[in-house]
Amino acid sequence: MNFNKMSPRLLAAAELVRGGAFVADVGSDHAYLPIYLCLMGKIRGAVASDINEGPVARAKINIAAEHLTRKIAVVRTDGLSGIEDYSPDHIVICGMGGELICEIIEKAPWTKNKNIRLILQPMTHADKLRAFLNANGYSIKAEKLVKEDKIYQIICAEYTAEPEQYSDIELIFGKQNISERSEVFLEYAGYVKNVFLTRLRGKRCAGADTAEEEYILAEIEKILNYKGGF
Repeated sequence: MNFNKMSPRLLAAAELVRGGAFVADVGSDHAYLPIYLCLMGKIRGAVASDINEGPVARAKINIAAEHLTRKIAVVRTDGLSGIEDYSPDHIVICGMGGELICEIIEKAPWTKNKNIRLILQPMTHADKLRAFLNANGYSIKAEKLVKEDKIYQIICAEYTAEPEQYSDIELIFGKQNISERSEVFLEYAGYVKNVFLTRLRGKRCAGADTAEEEYILAEIEKILNYKGGF
């Protein structure tokens, strides 16, 4: 495998996988992540799944090329349907919308297991995904921001049945990301600020209520201007 095919997002997700894991890679497409993890000797096996035949066929070709057919199963299925049979202790869902990820997890109540780690990379609506996880007893254990063509969020969660308190701004950015205040985070906060500014102006022109946008913008300003430590 040409490791250059591993995007920064996939590499960041791979870092969150514990040694000796059995990974379910949902929406796997080319199966790059499970192949990489197997070649690195980090996992004992995996199941790669996708809802479409094309990605499933490509995954099978790539897995066979690396002589990993005994270690990585390939399944055509919708979300996590049937994946429980493989008893994964890690579930990776990258490159889908946050709301779709919520739906996939909601349809798989067996993921409410303290021995299962979720590694999620939403393309949109990370705030809704965090809210869903928290409301359903999944605690966020780690978070990453990864810069490619734009900045993406990666969320690592495990079931604890212990909801936490989250502010609106923490749902948008993630508690750990706010605390770490990395350069990538500050750049992302600036981007989100511009999104809410655009929304604010649009609502003002339409004569709509802008209380939500004003609140979020004020909170972002506090983060960007904060000089102390968290």
